[in-house]
Amino acid sequence: MYTNMLNVLLMGGGAAGAQGGGGFQFIFIGGMILVMWLFMIRPQTKKAKAQKDFISNLREGDKIVTIAGIHGTVKKINEDGTLKIEVSAGTYLTIERSAISMEYTTAQQKAAATPAK
Repeated sequence: MYTNMLNVLLMGGGAAGAQGGGGFQFIFIGGMILVMWLFMIRPQTKKAKAQKDFISNLREGDKIVTIAGIHGTVKKINEDGTLKIEVSAGTYLTIERSAISMEYTTAQQKAAATPAK
């Protein structure tokens, strides 16, 4: 007897449940879209905006790390979207602005600001 009641509840209660079940499905799909936006799309757009702001605020003399792991100092900012960086005394590389890693650069700057014990 309990199995039959459970089946009726799971199937939506027959004809009356079939009419009202569509509204729940739309709410459920809307909730899934909202969760995806909150946990996936929104953080990625915030991170992309922070990366863009970081790259646009670079100045000559800033210490940076590229996405390839190359450490250097910005020596010249070119008009064509490239940077001339000095990786060691007298050694210069020309890289794209988009090749700069915000995470590694900020980590390096925090480590440099913290005094060694």
